Amino acid sequence: MPSRTRRRGTAADASRRRRLPMRLTLPVLVLAALMAMLMLRGYVHSEILADHRIRPEAASDRVPEQILDGGPVIDTRGGRTTSLRIPDHHLVLTFDDGPDPTWTPKVLDVLKKHHAHAVFFVTGTMTSRCPQLVRRMVAEGHEVGVHTFSHPDLSYQSKKRIDWELSQTQLAITGAAGIRTSLFRPPYSSLADAMDNLSWPVTEYIGSRGYITVVNDTDSEDWRKPGVDRIIRNATPGAGKGAIVLMHDSGGDRHQTVQALDRFLPLLQKQGYTFDNLTEALNAPSAHTPVTGPDLWQGRAWILLVQAADGITDVLVAGLAVIGASVLARFALMLWLSSLHTRRVRRKGFRWGRRPVTAPVSVLVPAYNEAKCIENTVRSLTASEHPVEILVVDDGSTDGTARIVENLDLPGVRVIRQENAGKPAALNRGLANARHDIVVMMDGDTVFEPATVRELVQPFGDPAVGAVAGNAKVGNRDSLIGAWQHIEYVMGFNLDRRMYDVLRCMPTIPGAVGAFRRTVLEQVGGMSDDTLAEDTDITMAIHRNGWRVVYAERARAWTEAPESVSQLWSQRYRWSYGTMQAIWKHRGALLDRGPSGRFGRVGLPLVSLFTVVAPLLAPLIDAFLLYGIVFGPTQKTIGAWLGVLAVQAACAAYAFRLDRERMTHLVSLPLQQILYRQLMYVVLLQSWITALTGGRLRWQKLRRTGVVGAPGTAGERSAA
Repeated sequence: MPSRTRRRGTAADASRRRRLPMRLTLPVLVLAALMAMLMLRGYVHSEILADHRIRPEAASDRVPEQILDGGPVIDTRGGRTTSLRIPDHHLVLTFDDGPDPTWTPKVLDVLKKHHAHAVFFVTGTMTSRCPQLVRRMVAEGHEVGVHTFSHPDLSYQSKKRIDWELSQTQLAITGAAGIRTSLFRPPYSSLADAMDNLSWPVTEYIGSRGYITVVNDTDSEDWRKPGVDRIIRNATPGAGKGAIVLMHDSGGDRHQTVQALDRFLPLLQKQGYTFDNLTEALNAPSAHTPVTGPDLWQGRAWILLVQAADGITDVLVAGLAVIGASVLARFALMLWLSSLHTRRVRRKGFRWGRRPVTAPVSVLVPAYNEAKCIENTVRSLTASEHPVEILVVDDGSTDGTARIVENLDLPGVRVIRQENAGKPAALNRGLANARHDIVVMMDGDTVFEPATVRELVQPFGDPAVGAVAGNAKVGNRDSLIGAWQHIEYVMGFNLDRRMYDVLRCMPTIPGAVGAFRRTVLEQVGGMSDDTLAEDTDITMAIHRNGWRVVYAERARAWTEAPESVSQLWSQRYRWSYGTMQAIWKHRGALLDRGPSGRFGRVGLPLVSLFTVVAPLLAPLIDAFLLYGIVFGPTQKTIGAWLGVLAVQAACAAYAFRLDRERMTHLVSLPLQQILYRQLMYVVLLQSWITALTGGRLRWQKLRRTGVVGAPGTAGERSAA
């Protein structure tokens, strides 16, 4: 017994290990639901499984003579081969291909105006989309017939496909009006004498399924739009004979049909004609049978699903249009403002203040298990062209990080040890021990160029500047993931920072390279651990305190980006969730006045839209791309996607040019837009889940490799 218990427990543990985590399950379910809605919409709009082939005329030697010479109502039920004609002075108006949301209500209004009944041969696709019109038809005394679901030529179709066309249309009719109908009209049908050897077997099979086939006596040819007078002449039978008249209430512009109908009805009524539905004209039982029970609820469920698919798709399309327009507007704004920023800071003789900043600064390096990187980091600082005090705050490392720094025995370098308390606490500890008025903060996996600190602190020559964001660059860009992050850093981060600098609403000073006035940090209470994005939190707090935050493009820092998907996931999960926390924490800026209000009403909306909301729609772009390629319009879809990609490529190329980067890395941009975007979507969705469920994350440590070189190597990369 004990061994069995252990085996059962082991199996349960294995099952739990195999279970897909919620961070993957929910995004997969959302994407699956989205694709299901798109597929349902495509199915109902005849974009999926539609067959538009039309069979040419064939011989008719196997069609019974009584059918060819008979009337337009053909009954092959129970093996019968009979046909019926409409009695004299009775007209049965029939309307095909609807219901149409624009023209069917107008047709119904004219019929009601002249107290006439008709038969509407509806398609399942249009019935599913406009159920209220079918409900109105039945309520106003008209009859409804099946015109298939997607309007294919049934002579091409198998019996299984024919059954599917019939059952799906009946399902839609049941859901719309609570009835079934025994009337059927095949697509592309004509007069009884046009029946041939290919359409007759279909008619026989339709009869075996319990349907009466209805063709026509006169064809108004309104689909040709020949003019109102011609439609009336085509529809009018001769010598007072009864007839079934073919018209259309869908399939295009039907204003001529509506106008002709309004004249045709009173004209023929004056000649003694009555306008009945089919069973009224034949004095037969109604073609409608009420549906109850599970079949009724199944039909109603179908209508609800279709309406939900259409509604959700319409909302998504509208949202995509709004986001697309916003993204394009952002690209335009980003290019314009970044060019303004570049011209301003690169013009000859530009200075931030009257005199260059030459006073020594304190550089804080929070470190937790950075044994592989810390030597390169510290040595890069000691090579600085600006006088620096270096404080390495070891936050309870277990890999000997502090000992490595101490063994270097470099001048101007101090090591401060503390129990593991997190990055904000480590920075505050360093701040408390710093000796200078300007404080530079960097990560323990980052290396500075010799000129980085000097360039980073020059903006403090302007007394209004409280903090400075540097130019963080990816050092390990040789892998595909590294190249994607390199594009993101140059285009998404640094181009953004130029724009935000001009708008005076910089949302984030990167943890890898940033500088602060010590007095400013003290005014806002130092680094806070309220959020996981302490760099975003402190930047927003500085804005709200009335200080300006600027971007120093020449202050380059080379950082080691995550080299695996799991590491990238962990980093971006923390960034996304931390940004959401910071936005929520500083939401009060929306109502503030002065610089804080400016940041709240400009910076917060921009960050919220393009960092928290827009990325959630990223899969929508690719879902519509895939849908459009498969189901059309393929050329327009590909053209639109390539157009957006071209805009992104132009922005990326401009950003690379500003940063003097090689363009070769942009070769991977199309793949980045397809794959990398999905990863960021899942990460952001997980952040939303964490936020909505009240979950909390802790400071997560990424595994480092130490591949980012010392300042000389970084400088060589920059020059390249």
